[in-house]
Amino acid sequence: MPFTLPRNAQIWLPGYLKSCLGRRQGIKNVYLAICDHFEPLRGNADIKTGLERVMRWRRSWPEIAKRHTDSTGRPAQYTFFYPEEEYRPELMDPLAEMVHQGIADVEIHLHHDGEGEQNFVERMSKFKEVLHHRHGLLRKDDSGRITFGFIHGNWALDNSGPNGRYCGLNNELTLLRNLGCYADFTMPSAPHISQASLVNTIYWATDDPSKPKSYNTGIPFTPDGQQGDILMIPGPIALNWKERSRGLLPRLEVGELAASNPVTRQRVRLWLGRCPISSTGIIVKLFAHGAWESNTRALLTRDLDQALDLTRQEAVANGWNFNSVTAADLRARIKPFRTHIPELISVQPPERRHSS
Repeated sequence: MPFTLPRNAQIWLPGYLKSCLGRRQGIKNVYLAICDHFEPLRGNADIKTGLERVMRWRRSWPEIAKRHTDSTGRPAQYTFFYPEEEYRPELMDPLAEMVHQGIADVEIHLHHDGEGEQNFVERMSKFKEVLHHRHGLLRKDDSGRITFGFIHGNWALDNSGPNGRYCGLNNELTLLRNLGCYADFTMPSAPHISQASLVNTIYWATDDPSKPKSYNTGIPFTPDGQQGDILMIPGPIALNWKERSRGLLPRLEVGELAASNPVTRQRVRLWLGRCPISSTGIIVKLFAHGAWESNTRALLTRDLDQALDLTRQEAVANGWNFNSVTAADLRARIKPFRTHIPELISVQPPERRHSS
C-alpha cells in the first residue's frame, strides 16, 4: 500500500515547507476573493428550499457588502460558483441581481461522474451560454468567446478523485481550456487525495491526457514566463499551531469559511503569510459552502464581517492597500495575459440582458 501520513500530508507537506522559505518583500496590495461552492439544491432539496437558501443571501449580502468598502471605496465582493446541474432560472435571478448591483459575481461549478467527454462539453457549453445570454453573466474575451472561472465538484479535477470517481476525464484541463476557462480555483482540497503537491503558488498546469491529476505540479507563474493549459489560482495551505484541532496536531488551514472554524486574527495572518504573491500583491482566495444551512448563519452573521474587517486591519497595519475582489478580478491582477489566453475585455459584468 502507498505510504500515507495523517491528512494525506505526504502530498502537500513538502510543498508547504518549501513555500515557507524566503521573505515577502515589496508588497503593496492585498486582494481578497471569496469563492463560494454555492449549492442551493444540495441534499436533493426542492425548489422552494433552494429559493429560501438563495434569498437569505439576496437579503443579507448587500447589507454586508455595503458595510465593507476597500481601499478604493468599492463595496465588498463575493463570487458564487454555481453548479450547472442545479441551474434553475428562478435561483439564478437573485444572484444576477447582486452581480448587476456591483457586489457579486457568478462563475461555474460542476459535479459529474464518468458521463464522458461529449456530455461534459455539452453541459458546460450550454451553461455558459445560458448564464451569459439569459442572465447577463460571465464575460467575453477579445475574440468574442465567453470565458469563465471554474471549481470542480467533489474536488475531483482532472479525474483526481479516489478510484476515478466524480470525474472520469483525464483530459479535463484541455477541455476546460478549449471551453474558455480563464483559471481554475478548485485548490486547495487538502486533506483530500486530490490536493496538488504544488501549494501556495499560482502556476500553469499542462494537461497529460494519458493520466489523471495533471495539475499536481506545474510552472510557477511569472510575468514573462512559460505558460500551460490552465492557470491554477489556489488558496492557502498552512499549519495553525495556535488553534489546534485535537491533541498536539495543528489545525490544517485551507482558507475555508465554515461554521465549524470561525474566522480569527490568527487565521487571517496565516492567509496573508502563506497565500500566493503576484507582481501586484498577495492573492487571498478563500472558499465556502455558503448555501448549506450549517454554514449560512455563521457566514452571514459572523464570519464574512470578520474576514473582511480583520483582513483590512492587517493590511492597513502593514501599509498595504486592501482590495475586495471577485475571482475574475484576481485573474485580471495576475498580469500579463498572452496570446493564447486573450485579455479579458472587462472585469465588470456585461450589461444585463432581459430574462424571458
